[in-house]
Amino acid sequence: MTAPVRQAGVFAALCTLSLAVPLAGPRVGAAVAGVVLLGAYVITDGPLFDLLAYPGDYEDSRLYGLITFVLAAVALGLMATAASMPVAVFVGTILLVGYGNLGEQLVRLRTDGPVVRVVGFCLTAAVAAVAGQAITRSLAGDAAVSALPIMVFLAASGAFLAALLRDMLLRSDDPIVVLSVGLLLWLLAELQPTIGPTELLIALAVTVALGYTSYALETASIAGMLTGVLLVLLTTVLGGYGWFAVLVSFFAIGGLSTKFRYEEKTELGVAEDNNGARGSGNVLGNAAVALVAVLGYAASDAGLLPHEPELFLFAFTGSIATAMSDTLSSEIGSVFDRPRLITTLKPVEPGTDGGVTWQGELAGIVGAAIVAVIATGLFPEVSGGGATIIVAAGIAGMTVDSLLGATLEGSILGNQGVNFLATLSGALVSVLLVVTFVLG
Repeated sequence: MTAPVRQAGVFAALCTLSLAVPLAGPRVGAAVAGVVLLGAYVITDGPLFDLLAYPGDYEDSRLYGLITFVLAAVALGLMATAASMPVAVFVGTILLVGYGNLGEQLVRLRTDGPVVRVVGFCLTAAVAAVAGQAITRSLAGDAAVSALPIMVFLAASGAFLAALLRDMLLRSDDPIVVLSVGLLLWLLAELQPTIGPTELLIALAVTVALGYTSYALETASIAGMLTGVLLVLLTTVLGGYGWFAVLVSFFAIGGLSTKFRYEEKTELGVAEDNNGARGSGNVLGNAAVALVAVLGYAASDAGLLPHEPELFLFAFTGSIATAMSDTLSSEIGSVFDRPRLITTLKPVEPGTDGGVTWQGELAGIVGAAIVAVIATGLFPEVSGGGATIIVAAGIAGMTVDSLLGATLEGSILGNQGVNFLATLSGALVSVLLVVTFVLG
């Protein structure tokens, strides 16, 4: 057994102590955490220190990694005892991170392939999270079997988020992972989504298959794949298959458009990096507003927000129409000569921020129309007028993207920031038009 596996095993065992809260109550759980913190503080060298230390801990001879991890767990524990966070979410989160790390290290004994490592982490983390939730529910007298679909949904969502954050951060940043996963699962638990076992299995299978396909086709990096998988899973469960179809249409068509005349775009210097594989920043920049709309729809449908759920549907489709329009406009329009700056209409070099071509604008309009057609066919709330609103929102958002690119990108905003503001403008235009011409 290698040192990383031994260390991961010890951390997993320490995470198991989180069961003290449902077993013996928060006072005992706090006492256990205090003992672990004291031990982490007094152990400054020796074999046990070497076993538990992260590389940065040796400089000051202090187990800062373990200390901050325990403090993050204590913070979640306080939310579970003093706030309304379910204790099952607290225990599931701690076990998810601890055992997920152990699963990844065990996989590393046989292969260092990045996808296999991610799969090992996610599977082990999800199983541990389900087990922690089930044990906690059983100790509280709740029916754990009937709640299995929601427990699996929470575990899978937490595992994907944890894997994403670990890919982007360092191993010593596990406290950030713990807090982020715990807060997400708390939010999802409050939304109380209703999903059956069959629907959940279909959602998970389709989500994972699409995620791996995007990575295999080199349209997404590992981080981009995990971001897309998490977004698709949340959209499918909280919104439904119609929302899933709209979101996936953007990922599929947008990803393929990146490959359009890729060699020519490479020669012009306007091609996406990493052979066109989009990272998490790009995915989030284009889909973060859509995710917020999905969460808003679920919260409104659950009675947690006073607004009409349909407004969030139009915000969602408006943001996706913008993302589709902007992506097709950029990827297709960039291969044509003599783009013009949108603010002055003067010719600029290909790849200039804010440069547009009539071919790209036409492709963008087609992209918005594709989203509108899909939405019209899937949502009764979207009539002919609703489709027109979605197309208008997509064109407006695409225009905002070009204007921001010509004025603020590079000096104040990065590409992801421009994408976020553009999709936000598309969502707002869509909602404003609905309120004015449909609900008004």
